[in-house]
Amino acid sequence: MVTAIEIRSVTKTYQRGGESLRVLDELELTMDASTFYALMGPSGSGKTTLLNLVGGLDHADSGRVVVGGTDLGSLSGGELAQWRAENVGFVFQGFNLLPVLTARENVELPLLLAPLSKSQRRAQAERALELVGLKDRMGHKPRELSGGQEQRVAIARAIATDPKVILADEPTGDLDRTTADSVLDLLQRLNRELKKTILMVTHDPQAAGFADKVVHLDKGRLGRIDDNRAAAGRA
Repeated sequence: MVTAIEIRSVTKTYQRGGESLRVLDELELTMDASTFYALMGPSGSGKTTLLNLVGGLDHADSGRVVVGGTDLGSLSGGELAQWRAENVGFVFQGFNLLPVLTARENVELPLLLAPLSKSQRRAQAERALELVGLKDRMGHKPRELSGGQEQRVAIARAIATDPKVILADEPTGDLDRTTADSVLDLLQRLNRELKKTILMVTHDPQAAGFADKVVHLDKGRLGRIDDNRAAAGRA
């Protein structure tokens, strides 16, 4: 199995009110490519911090974060921004769509950093929206969409650049159960059909059940890893 993400002796500390808070403590973790991971743990266990490190949005105080063979600590700010644009798609709980733009225009935003013509950007955005089942909603603005449809637009935006890794932070936290399950079905399909590596932070055990493996963090360290595929008899 090819390794997608390597976390080697990673420590991350934040300063709050004059106090040092160690969020990740010499964390060691290896994640396989083309695998859907759920990241769970109590509040303050380091889940979102780890997601931000893997996505190059923050940097470790010590240790190494290697994604797709690239040591993120070796990149300059500009190189890191370019690496993110080419390799990572982000999905957030709050959708983060621009209300004045249509679904297609929102999906096109990350493509503005790519060397593509206007027509190429449009075609790529439309393909992504079709993939998430919103071919007939491309011209709609966020206020004209349901919450589930907004999250699908956000997922289309995340995959528009064809990233190797999708990082999702509580992507179903604001959705009802039925809508949440449809979004999780979509993420599962992206993993299985397009072989995307997915790392999803969630507090919801039912959401974690859609993942191949569940990584449990406890006080900034690895607790255990549950293999849902083995439990379900999946290869």
